[in-house]
Amino acid sequence: MQSTFVLAQLHSDGMPEVNLKKAEDAVERAVSLYHPGLMLFPECFMSLFPGKTDRKTRLGTAQALDGPFVTGMRTLAKKYGIWLVFGMNEKVEDPADDRNYNCSVMIDGNGEIVRTYRKTHLYDAFGYRESDEYKPGDALFEPIDTPFGRVGLFVCYEVRFPEVARFERARGADILLVPTSWVKGDLKSHQFRTLVTSRAVENGVYVAACDQCGGAQMGESVVVDPMGVPVSTAGEAEILLPAYIDTDRIAQVRKKVASYEGRRPELYGE
Repeated sequence: MQSTFVLAQLHSDGMPEVNLKKAEDAVERAVSLYHPGLMLFPECFMSLFPGKTDRKTRLGTAQALDGPFVTGMRTLAKKYGIWLVFGMNEKVEDPADDRNYNCSVMIDGNGEIVRTYRKTHLYDAFGYRESDEYKPGDALFEPIDTPFGRVGLFVCYEVRFPEVARFERARGADILLVPTSWVKGDLKSHQFRTLVTSRAVENGVYVAACDQCGGAQMGESVVVDPMGVPVSTAGEAEILLPAYIDTDRIAQVRKKVASYEGRRPELYGE
Protein backbone atom coordinates (compact mmCIF):
# COMPACT_ATOMS: atom_id res chain seq x y z
CA MET A 1 0.00 0.00 0.00
CA GLN A 2 1.34 3.41 -0.98
CA SER A 3 0.55 6.72 0.71
CA THR A 4 1.73 10.28 0.33
CA PHE A 5 2.87 12.29 3.32
CA VAL A 6 3.94 15.92 3.29
CA LEU A 7 6.32 17.32 5.90
CA ALA A 8 5.67 21.02 6.49
CA GLN A 9 9.15 22.27 7.37
CA LEU A 10 8.24 25.77 8.53
CA HIS A 11 9.50 28.48 10.87
CA SER A 12 7.04 29.17 13.66
CA ASP A 13 6.19 32.58 15.04
CA GLY A 14 5.53 33.07 18.74
CA MET A 15 1.88 33.91 18.08
CA PRO A 16 -0.48 30.98 17.45
CA GLU A 17 -2.76 32.94 15.10
CA VAL A 18 0.18 33.61 12.78
CA ASN A 19 1.08 29.92 12.68
CA LEU A 20 -2.53 28.86 12.10
CA LYS A 21 -2.56 31.06 8.99
CA LYS A 22 0.73 29.45 7.89
CA ALA A 23 -0.85 26.03 8.38
CA GLU A 24 -3.88 27.02 6.31
CA ASP A 25 -1.65 28.18 3.45
CA ALA A 26 0.58 25.11 3.71
CA VAL A 27 -2.28 22.60 3.68
CA GLU A 28 -3.95 24.33 0.74
CA ARG A 29 -0.71 24.24 -1.27
CA ALA A 30 0.14 20.67 -0.28
CA VAL A 31 -3.28 19.38 -1.26
CA SER A 32 -3.07 21.18 -4.58
CA LEU A 33 0.44 19.94 -5.37
CA TYR A 34 0.71 16.50 -3.77
CA HIS A 35 -2.73 15.29 -2.57
CA PRO A 36 -1.31 13.87 0.68
CA GLY A 37 -3.18 11.68 3.11
CA LEU A 38 -1.22 13.07 6.06
CA MET A 39 0.74 16.23 6.84
CA LEU A 40 3.33 16.39 9.59
CA PHE A 41 4.25 19.73 11.16
CA PRO A 42 7.17 20.41 13.54
CA GLU A 43 7.40 20.26 17.31
CA CYS A 44 6.01 23.39 19.05
CA PHE A 45 4.51 24.50 15.74
CA MET A 46 1.71 26.41 17.48
CA SER A 47 4.11 28.83 19.21
CA LEU A 48 7.88 29.12 19.23
CA PHE A 49 9.70 32.20 20.51
CA PRO A 50 13.42 32.93 20.16
CA GLY A 51 15.49 31.45 22.96
CA LYS A 52 16.11 34.69 24.86
CA THR A 53 12.41 35.58 25.12
CA ASP A 54 11.34 35.99 28.74
CA ARG A 55 9.70 33.02 30.42
CA LYS A 56 6.34 34.72 31.03
CA THR A 57 5.94 35.50 27.34
CA ARG A 58 6.99 31.99 26.29
CA LEU A 59 4.51 30.37 28.63
CA GLY A 60 1.77 32.89 27.95
CA THR A 61 0.68 31.70 24.50
CA ALA A 62 -0.11 28.13 25.59
CA GLN A 63 -3.63 26.90 24.85
CA ALA A 64 -5.84 24.01 25.86
CA LEU A 65 -6.79 21.26 23.45
CA ASP A 66 -10.18 22.90 22.94
CA GLY A 67 -8.58 26.31 22.27
CA PRO A 68 -8.61 28.25 19.01
CA PHE A 69 -5.44 26.78 17.51
CA VAL A 70 -6.42 23.12 17.76
CA THR A 71 -9.99 23.99 16.79
CA GLY A 72 -8.64 25.73 13.68
CA MET A 73 -6.48 22.75 12.79
CA ARG A 74 -9.46 20.43 13.22
CA THR A 75 -11.49 22.59 10.86
CA LEU A 76 -8.64 22.52 8.35
CA ALA A 77 -8.32 18.72 8.51
CA LYS A 78 -12.03 18.24 7.95
CA LYS A 79 -12.18 20.76 5.09
CA TYR A 80 -9.52 18.91 3.12
CA GLY A 81 -10.11 15.37 4.43
CA ILE A 82 -6.48 15.10 5.52
CA TRP A 83 -4.76 13.84 8.68
CA LEU A 84 -2.72 16.51 10.50
CA VAL A 85 -0.04 15.99 13.14
CA PHE A 86 1.55 18.97 14.87
CA GLY A 87 3.21 20.16 18.04
CA MET A 88 1.68 22.66 20.46
CA ASN A 89 2.22 24.17 23.89
CA GLU A 90 -0.63 22.67 25.89
CA LYS A 91 -1.96 24.61 28.86
CA VAL A 92 -3.44 22.69 31.78
CA GLU A 93 -4.52 24.76 34.76
CA ASP A 94 -2.47 23.82 37.81
CA PRO A 95 -1.99 26.38 40.60
CA ALA A 96 1.04 24.47 41.85
CA ASP A 97 2.91 24.34 38.53
CA ASP A 98 2.68 26.94 35.75
CA ARG A 99 4.62 24.90 33.21
CA ASN A 100 3.01 23.72 29.97
CA TYR A 101 3.12 20.37 28.20
CA ASN A 102 5.03 19.89 24.96
CA CYS A 103 2.13 18.16 23.25
CA SER A 104 1.70 16.58 19.82
CA VAL A 105 -1.79 16.28 18.40
CA MET A 106 -3.01 13.83 15.76
CA ILE A 107 -6.21 14.75 13.90
CA ASP A 108 -7.95 12.52 11.35
CA GLY A 109 -9.58 13.47 8.06
CA ASN A 110 -12.91 14.01 9.80
CA GLY A 111 -11.39 16.69 12.00
CA GLU A 112 -11.41 14.52 15.13
CA ILE A 113 -8.56 14.32 17.63
CA VAL A 114 -7.57 10.67 17.58
CA ARG A 115 -4.53 10.85 19.87
CA THR A 116 -2.39 13.31 21.79
CA TYR A 117 1.07 12.80 23.25
CA ARG A 118 2.87 14.79 25.92
CA LYS A 119 6.63 14.59 25.43
CA THR A 120 8.12 12.36 28.12
CA HIS A 121 11.87 12.87 27.67
CA LEU A 122 12.63 16.58 27.96
CA TYR A 123 15.60 18.32 26.39
CA ASP A 124 17.77 19.08 29.39
CA ALA A 125 20.97 19.04 27.38
CA PHE A 126 23.53 21.24 25.61
CA GLY A 127 23.08 23.94 28.25
CA TYR A 128 19.29 24.19 27.86
CA ARG A 129 16.61 23.00 30.30
CA GLU A 130 13.30 22.27 28.64
CA SER A 131 11.98 21.14 32.01
CA ASP A 132 12.05 24.76 33.22
CA GLU A 133 9.05 25.46 30.97
CA TYR A 134 7.49 22.05 30.33
CA LYS A 135 6.20 19.23 32.48
CA PRO A 136 7.06 15.71 31.30
CA GLY A 137 4.29 13.43 30.13
CA ASP A 138 3.82 10.16 31.97
CA ALA A 139 3.13 7.71 29.13
CA LEU A 140 4.60 6.90 25.74
CA PHE A 141 2.52 7.14 22.57
CA GLU A 142 0.50 4.01 21.79
CA PRO A 143 0.63 3.34 18.02
CA ILE A 144 -2.64 3.73 16.15
CA ASP A 145 -4.08 2.05 13.06
CA THR A 146 -4.53 4.56 10.24
CA PRO A 147 -5.34 4.35 6.52
CA PHE A 148 -1.57 4.53 5.92
CA GLY A 149 -0.41 1.78 8.27
CA ARG A 150 0.12 1.52 11.99
CA VAL A 151 1.63 4.81 13.11
CA GLY A 152 3.70 5.65 16.18
CA LEU A 153 5.07 8.97 17.34
CA PHE A 154 7.69 10.55 19.57
CA VAL A 155 9.23 14.02 19.73
CA CYS A 156 12.64 15.48 18.83
CA TYR A 157 15.13 14.72 21.65
CA GLU A 158 13.45 11.36 22.17
CA VAL A 159 15.12 10.05 19.01
CA ARG A 160 18.23 9.74 21.20
CA PHE A 161 16.50 7.05 23.26
CA PRO A 162 16.26 3.76 21.31
CA GLU A 163 13.90 2.39 23.95
CA VAL A 164 11.20 4.84 22.85
CA ALA A 165 11.23 3.71 19.23
CA ARG A 166 11.47 0.07 20.33
CA PHE A 167 8.35 0.54 22.50
CA GLU A 168 6.49 1.70 19.37
CA ARG A 169 7.81 -1.17 17.25
CA ALA A 170 6.88 -3.72 19.91
CA ARG A 171 3.31 -2.48 19.61
CA GLY A 172 3.22 -2.92 15.87
CA ALA A 173 4.30 0.45 14.49
CA ASP A 174 5.16 0.54 10.78
CA ILE A 175 5.76 4.30 10.56
CA LEU A 176 7.21 6.61 13.21
CA LEU A 177 6.39 10.31 13.07
CA VAL A 178 8.86 12.65 14.77
CA PRO A 179 7.97 16.34 15.09
CA THR A 180 11.18 18.18 15.95
CA SER A 181 12.66 21.56 16.76
CA TRP A 182 16.29 20.50 16.38
CA VAL A 183 18.71 23.29 17.21
CA LYS A 184 21.79 24.03 15.11
CA GLY A 185 25.21 23.30 16.55
CA ASP A 186 28.45 21.38 16.19
CA LEU A 187 27.75 17.88 14.87
CA LYS A 188 24.00 18.35 15.37
CA SER A 189 23.18 17.75 11.69
CA HIS A 190 25.24 14.56 11.64
CA GLN A 191 23.66 13.35 14.87
CA PHE A 192 20.13 14.09 13.66
CA ARG A 193 20.49 12.07 10.46
CA THR A 194 22.38 9.26 12.20
CA LEU A 195 19.79 8.88 14.96
CA VAL A 196 16.79 9.02 12.63
CA THR A 197 18.40 6.44 10.35
CA SER A 198 19.34 4.18 13.26
CA ARG A 199 15.80 4.15 14.63
CA ALA A 200 14.50 3.18 11.18
CA VAL A 201 17.03 0.41 10.54
CA GLU A 202 16.97 -1.25 13.95
CA ASN A 203 13.17 -1.43 13.96
CA GLY A 204 12.39 -2.00 10.28
CA VAL A 205 10.12 1.06 10.07
CA TYR A 206 9.78 4.32 8.18
CA VAL A 207 10.80 7.35 10.23
CA ALA A 208 9.53 10.79 9.18
CA ALA A 209 11.19 13.65 11.08
CA CYS A 210 9.82 17.14 10.43
CA ASP A 211 11.94 19.96 11.83
CA GLN A 212 11.45 23.64 12.47
CA CYS A 213 13.71 25.87 10.36
CA GLY A 214 15.01 29.42 10.58
CA GLY A 215 16.31 31.11 13.69
CA ALA A 216 18.10 28.60 15.92
CA GLN A 217 16.52 25.57 14.22
CA MET A 218 18.33 23.84 11.37
CA GLY A 219 15.62 22.30 9.17
CA GLU A 220 16.97 19.25 7.31
CA SER A 221 13.73 17.29 7.69
CA VAL A 222 14.03 13.75 6.41
CA VAL A 223 12.07 10.58 5.75
CA VAL A 224 14.05 7.32 5.98
CA ASP A 225 12.81 3.92 4.87
CA PRO A 226 13.20 0.65 6.85
CA MET A 227 16.52 -0.11 5.16
CA GLY A 228 17.94 3.28 6.11
CA VAL A 229 17.53 4.81 2.66
CA PRO A 230 16.54 8.51 2.63
CA VAL A 231 13.22 8.76 0.80
CA SER A 232 12.98 12.54 0.94
CA THR A 233 15.23 15.25 2.37
CA ALA A 234 15.11 19.00 2.93
CA GLY A 235 17.65 21.78 3.33
CA GLU A 236 17.56 24.70 5.75
CA ALA A 237 14.68 26.72 4.27
CA GLU A 238 10.90 26.49 4.52
CA ILE A 239 9.54 23.78 2.27
CA LEU A 240 6.67 21.37 1.80
CA LEU A 241 8.47 18.06 1.53
CA PRO A 242 6.54 15.18 -0.09
CA ALA A 243 7.40 11.60 0.80
CA TYR A 244 5.96 8.39 -0.54
CA ILE A 245 5.41 5.63 2.00
CA ASP A 246 5.14 2.04 0.78
CA THR A 247 4.12 -0.47 3.44
CA ASP A 248 5.04 -3.33 1.07
CA ARG A 249 8.61 -2.12 1.43
CA ILE A 250 8.37 -2.68 5.18
CA ALA A 251 7.42 -6.33 4.71
CA GLN A 252 10.20 -6.84 2.18
CA VAL A 253 12.87 -5.38 4.47
CA ARG A 254 11.71 -7.30 7.51
CA LYS A 255 11.87 -10.53 5.50
CA LYS A 256 15.46 -9.76 4.50
CA VAL A 257 16.68 -8.73 7.93
CA ALA A 258 14.52 -9.77 10.86
CA SER A 259 16.53 -7.88 13.47
CA TYR A 260 13.53 -7.16 15.68
CA GLU A 261 12.35 -10.78 15.57
CA GLY A 262 15.90 -12.00 16.21
CA ARG A 263 16.23 -10.25 19.55
CA ARG A 264 16.95 -12.27 22.71
CA PRO A 265 15.20 -10.24 25.43
CA GLU A 266 16.16 -12.75 28.12
CA LEU A 267 19.78 -11.59 27.70
CA TYR A 268 18.96 -7.89 27.96
CA GLY A 269 17.04 -7.92 31.20
CA GLU A 270 13.76 -7.08 29.45
